[in-house]
Amino acid sequence: ARGAYIIAAARTEQSAADTLRELAIDGTPVTCELSDLASVRGAIQSVLNTGRPLDGILANAGIMALPTLTQKDGIELQFYVNHIGHFVLVNGLVDALTPNGRVVILSSGAHFYAAQSGLELDNVSGERNYDAWRMYGRSKLANIHYAKGLNARFAGTNRPANAVHPGVIDTNLGRHVPDKQAMYENLKKRVRLKTIPQGAATQCYVATH
Repeated sequence: ARGAYIIAAARTEQSAADTLRELAIDGTPVTCELSDLASVRGAIQSVLNTGRPLDGILANAGIMALPTLTQKDGIELQFYVNHIGHFVLVNGLVDALTPNGRVVILSSGAHFYAAQSGLELDNVSGERNYDAWRMYGRSKLANIHYAKGLNARFAGTNRPANAVHPGVIDTNLGRHVPDKQAMYENLKKRVRLKTIPQGAATQCYVATH
């Protein structure tokens, strides 16, 4: 609606291309597997190769509530994908932002699951007392700290960074929850679930308003 040109990242270029085609968007598909830093760096280069200045970066992928401890490079996978992968991606692209360019980091109200334990930087492996939701909350808390850190870095410029809770949305993000449907039915008793377009609108609002 704003006339934006979309560079869409997904785990495979084909997936990104299929989504652009499904939504009738003229854009560039890019491969970005956040659990593989070589892939992330490749995505950075692909974006820079377009030569397009970036009006906004939406860091909005993620995984949630892995039932058993899973690691990559010795780091708990939710922290790796949700924070480290995005950290490397955004830092690699931030110099391509326009003077008024924005960064939107998708966090979650689930960061409260880590309210007592914090970031646990002495437990990045996740091996100490692993809990699926606490580890997810930690990654979302890291997203918030990263947005705050970017804002400090952007001081004196017109570039803002924001961390956003998009709402509770029934998507494939919950695929690792043992009883996903029961979880969402329980949530419906307490909050109003959003549709996928409504959830997407939250981050788009922050990126454009």
